[in-house]
Order: sequence, then structure tokens, then C-alpha cells
Amino acid sequence: MRTVITLIYVVVFLIMSYPVSGIQWLIHPKDERRRKLMLLSYVHWGFRCVEKLSGSKVTVKGLENIPKDRPAVYISNHQSIFDIVVTYSRIPGFCGFIAKKSLLQIPILGWLMKRLYSLGIDRSNLKDGLKVILKAIDEAKNGISICIYPEGTRSKDGEVHEFHAGSFKVATKSGCPVIPVAVNGTRDILEYHFPNIKKSNVTLSFGKPIETKGMSRDEQKELPNRVRNEIIEMMKN
Repeated sequence: MRTVITLIYVVVFLIMSYPVSGIQWLIHPKDERRRKLMLLSYVHWGFRCVEKLSGSKVTVKGLENIPKDRPAVYISNHQSIFDIVVTYSRIPGFCGFIAKKSLLQIPILGWLMKRLYSLGIDRSNLKDGLKVILKAIDEAKNGISICIYPEGTRSKDGEVHEFHAGSFKVATKSGCPVIPVAVNGTRDILEYHFPNIKKSNVTLSFGKPIETKGMSRDEQKELPNRVRNEIIEMMKN
């Protein structure tokens, strides 16, 4: 029953995003930023509802580590599609995700993600991947936070696998701080018993910002391992 109700809600939420966007345009026809802020609030609310419908309890740690006055690059481990649900509504301001290109090709969902600065990447195409990283760097320089799952795909065993170093260029080239993010327990919601949704105890932890301005080449080279190790430690705690 929980699965059916959640699925129906998600479909209605996505369909309603079009008329909601139209209403926002009527309210602020000349202010694109205000329209996107209203759409962002709608998505945050929607994700919190999905979280509640799943029956899961989410414990959030380290909210004080999130910068309130500047963009950041959020680097997270990846266990489940629910990682985005529990993380996105806790990040203040605009934040785009770097996600699989196929995800942005889903009707309505893809339009919604693109409106809120998410970027689709084809990891099998190096040229396409480079374009996406360069676009993400530009977005970060213009005040948009970026969230990246540098493992490249969801972990099937729950372990934190090696990080792709290219993802960290978004932070080092834009000068944004890196915020390590550890998500634990989301696999129990869906991945263990797909397509059924079951409640779980989820822990979402935000680590202290790692400043990238002025980093030496050696520090930049070591950054992926440094962040990965911090995430692993946060998951243990």
C-alpha cells in the first residue's frame, strides 16, 4: 500500500509541476529568479512529502556546516535514488545535480531537473563528460551549488567505492568549498526489495567545508581520497 500511495503521489506531483510553473509565471512574469525560487520551494516540499510517505525517519547531522551565503560543491556517496530525495530539500538555495543523462530524458521529471540547474552526463562519452563538468563550473561561479555522486553509479554493496577525480574539478576550478555528504540507510527503502518501498532509519551527515581556493596541485590530487575517507568516517559514526 505504501508503494502504491507513494507512486500515485509522485505522478500527481510531477503532473502538477506544469500548472504550478504557469501560476508562478502569472505572478512573476518578468522575474525568472523569483519563479525558480517558487519552483524550488515546490520541489523541496514534494521531496519532504515523498520522504514522509516512505515511512522513513531521517536524522540530519552537520547542518551548521552548510554555507548560507555562497555556493558549494556537495560530494556524496550513492546508495539509492532516495539519496536525492533526502538530500536536496536540506540544501539551501539553488543546487543542480549531475545525474545520468537518461534521467533528464524522462518526461516532466527531466524538464523539472533542467529548470533547477541539474545536468545530464553520459559517463561513457569522455567529450560529453568534459562539457558537463565545464558547464557545472560555470554554474558554480554564478552562485549555483552542485551536488555530485563521484562513484558514478549507486553502490550495490553499500560500500563507498573509488571516486572519479574529474568530479572535483567543479570545486577546484570554481573556488567553491567541498562539503562531504554521507548518506546511510536509503538502500533499505527501495534497493533491497525493489519495487516495494519500506520504511528505514536514514542518517544524512554534512561534513565541514573543505576550502579549495589556493590548493596546491598535490592537495588537489589528494582531494578525492581525502573526501572519500571523510565520508567513510562519517558513515561509521
